[in-house]
Amino acid sequence: MGMLRNNKSSSLYSTDNYVVSIASNRDGSAIISGHLDGSVFAYNLNNQNGQKIMTHHSVPYGLGWGENICCAGNDNKVAFYDHRGNLLQKFDYTNDDKVKDFTCAAFNPGGDGVVVGNFNRFYIYNYNSRRGQWEEAGVKNIENYYSVTALCWKNDGSKLITGSLCGSADIFDASMKKMKFKGKFELNYVSPNQIIVKTLADGSKCVVKSKYAPEITNINIQKDRYVVASTYDSLLLGDLVSGKVAEVQWKGSGQEKYDFSNPNVCMILNAGELILVEYGNDDILGTCRTEYTKASLISARLSYGKDGQNQKIIAYLLDNQTITIQDLSTSSFVGTISHDHKIDYLELNPRANKLLFRDKKKQLYLFDIKTQSQNTLLNYCSYAQWVPQSEVVVAQNRNNLSVWYSIENPDKVTISSIK
Repeated sequence: MGMLRNNKSSSLYSTDNYVVSIASNRDGSAIISGHLDGSVFAYNLNNQNGQKIMTHHSVPYGLGWGENICCAGNDNKVAFYDHRGNLLQKFDYTNDDKVKDFTCAAFNPGGDGVVVGNFNRFYIYNYNSRRGQWEEAGVKNIENYYSVTALCWKNDGSKLITGSLCGSADIFDASMKKMKFKGKFELNYVSPNQIIVKTLADGSKCVVKSKYAPEITNINIQKDRYVVASTYDSLLLGDLVSGKVAEVQWKGSGQEKYDFSNPNVCMILNAGELILVEYGNDDILGTCRTEYTKASLISARLSYGKDGQNQKIIAYLLDNQTITIQDLSTSSFVGTISHDHKIDYLELNPRANKLLFRDKKKQLYLFDIKTQSQNTLLNYCSYAQWVPQSEVVVAQNRNNLSVWYSIENPDKVTISSIK
């Protein structure tokens, strides 16, 4: 094994027979090696433990490790084993005169597909999770290609590159199906549980892959930015701009409503319950119960400080006159505002330390979460908003536009007349 940090090498284990092939598992925590006598050894890089797990019936020149271990050699047979070395399945081509020695094998990044090289062709196998067995998906014949000597997948599983005995290198597009979506996106189904979403305008790509389920059953793109995909057991939410995708365990009712007003968080409304999922985080960020589900009555903010202090705050209505402010990181309540009139608007600032809200009497208020203090900003307010990505407040009353450039000093306001 080579150490890139110090440019040194070390021996993991030694055997009495020549090594003909090496492969790693999907997460890179263990490797297997095939030897000239047909033996296959496994070595765990975490606990540094190695052992012989099986003896294949031929020299395992083609060796790969994905959902199972694939071995193929010079006896015209392709075999699949579990990680303990027990034989699961075998494909026998001894009666096919066109099949020669198998030379190499490579699993796709998902581990549910493998390509095995042969003479003038390579074989493709896919794992059927419903049946729990491998199936031959097809054979790619290339005349005068001679032996396939090398195979390598692109990290997203969308392309396969092959090398031949004559020195040629060829790239193949690996796709179950492709389809256009709304005329703006291309959906590339690389495997049953992985879809590559390509934005046609700029060519950017986002990989939507399920870790918990074998198949993605439905996918949708909302607001030309946010991906919502579902499986039988989970829900996938992704942001095409940041490329972040989250997958949470989910048993949906089909009546869910999604709110994408916050660029970092998706809010799911389901049967009076509000569930928050952060893109790139596979754990549910937080939940709360509220009957007031309008976008103007719920505000969630995620701010990430350079010093590692992150703020994850949500403000929502407990009833039409009570605002609850909750810290999602600790699941604790950091503020409660009991008001005399119905509240029709609320919004947190980007740093999530101040709350702007307005009641039915058109009174605009500012609440400081740290000091638990409240100030009246404006009367007869018809419009108010935090300027995106800033600490500036803009509000309108009658024919005047008020701007607070320094919200720490609510008394300092710039007023302009609107014609």
